[in-house]
Amino acid sequence: MHYGNIKYCDIADGEGVRTTLFVSGCTHHCKGCFQPETWDFSYGEEFTPVVEKLILESLAPDYVDGLTVLGGEPMEPANQRALVGFLERVKEAYPEKTIWSYTGDTYEGLVDPASPRRTEVTDRLLACIDVLVDGPFVEELKDITARFRGSSNQRVIDLNATRAAGEVVEWHGDEAFAKRGEW
Repeated sequence: MHYGNIKYCDIADGEGVRTTLFVSGCTHHCKGCFQPETWDFSYGEEFTPVVEKLILESLAPDYVDGLTVLGGEPMEPANQRALVGFLERVKEAYPEKTIWSYTGDTYEGLVDPASPRRTEVTDRLLACIDVLVDGPFVEELKDITARFRGSSNQRVIDLNATRAAGEVVEWHGDEAFAKRGEW
């Protein structure tokens, strides 16, 4: 797997201060994508054990709330297989920190046994993720006021609550991070 960028101390792609990994490779090709260069699976640098170690170390400070994985497309089958072990190591090392992931797929599509996006590691990968922002970016539904989303069709899903309830539960987050009345 390749990655296009890593942002340390990111505050745009999830709640709190985060390390953000932008993986390469996406077959969705959403119109108006903010990073079309990441559609190429070989864009950027190779994700090596050294890079993994740097990311793990970046999560150690108390002020870092967690890791966000986006792209490109983390849920591309090849990327799922490359990410699952890494995300399991993050969860093991930092169980108190959250993992967010963005995907152009829907949660229902990822858990559907008949979906071509579902792999032998999808359940393990989803088990590591606390918050999933799902759905393709739709340029006609672009909404710059939507919290942690690019278009109004996308959902911010609390995967821990979803697993407990057996149905999709949307995430609302910490009000301290939200402007009053906007979300």
